[in-house]
Amino acid sequence: MSDETRTMNMIQAINSAIDICMGRDDEIVVLGEDVGFFGGVFKATEGLQAKYGKTRVFDTPITECGIIGVAVGMATYGLRPVPEIQFADYIYPALDQLVSEAARLRYRSAGEYTAPITVRTPFGGGIFGGQTHSQSPEGIFTHVAGLKTVIPSNPYDAKGLLIAAIEDNDPVIFFEPKRIYNGPFDGHYDRPVQPWAKFAESAVPEGYYRVELGKARIVRPGDDVTILAYGTMVHVAQSVVADAGIDAEIIDLRTLVPLDLETIVASVKKTGRCVVVHEATKTSGFGAELSALVQEHCFHHLEAPVQRVTGWDTPYPHSLEWAYFPGPVRLGEALKRVMQD
Repeated sequence: MSDETRTMNMIQAINSAIDICMGRDDEIVVLGEDVGFFGGVFKATEGLQAKYGKTRVFDTPITECGIIGVAVGMATYGLRPVPEIQFADYIYPALDQLVSEAARLRYRSAGEYTAPITVRTPFGGGIFGGQTHSQSPEGIFTHVAGLKTVIPSNPYDAKGLLIAAIEDNDPVIFFEPKRIYNGPFDGHYDRPVQPWAKFAESAVPEGYYRVELGKARIVRPGDDVTILAYGTMVHVAQSVVADAGIDAEIIDLRTLVPLDLETIVASVKKTGRCVVVHEATKTSGFGAELSALVQEHCFHHLEAPVQRVTGWDTPYPHSLEWAYFPGPVRLGEALKRVMQD
């Protein structure tokens, strides 16, 4: 395959990853609502049915439980399904299949069977979708032993992580932050173009490559404070730090399970301060797990309490999306608090 690169947004990178995997492995199939002829509501699977046929890329009825149930059966018989759940908000009917079947299969069969399923789904705000098209339910899945949870923040990682997920022999939930799906903000949401928009497109290799699951990326080294982020929040953190005059170390977690605890601990022991930021609700969000881990492993190095910047503990609002979203102002205030303690 070619080593050449081209500028891609996240949707293009995801499409490229699936295309390459399907070309390398005839056992990979794509299924979901409107993923075939239409190419998905966000066009992430566009062109794949025409290239690989209707038996490998096919539409399903509107039944999330059925989509994942079929995928589990396919995986048990040796296929590698890549089902799409159209929005993460719709994934709840599939929880029983994901938790009771896919996540348990390796253990229940003493390793005789596995469930190499990669469930793709867009999550988070960004389209004024309100409470039924904007949720961030990653914390539900990180709680389930046997599931891996992956969240890219940029096109390069999206492609490499998705290839690694599809090739993994265990079930993976692959959350795609739709706020940065299509590259730079275009101002359609009644506010100025955000300064972190420039990070939403990047040079991506045309060919095959992997980004290892369970390895975080230090986006920006620093000595004053550690910021733990993933998805869209990585770009918000970059924007804030650029203007705040604080020497912050920004860590893009990339995967929540498995988690790169080694990189987190090394950073917090160096800086002595930590801020966690995510779009999901605060109560029982993954930030609580991160805060606990930092407390357990870095207690004697902390100079201030760990700060969490999150979505509010309410349903995601429609008209007040930007107020709900943990943006630059709220993250900047948290950085000031942690530096003053």
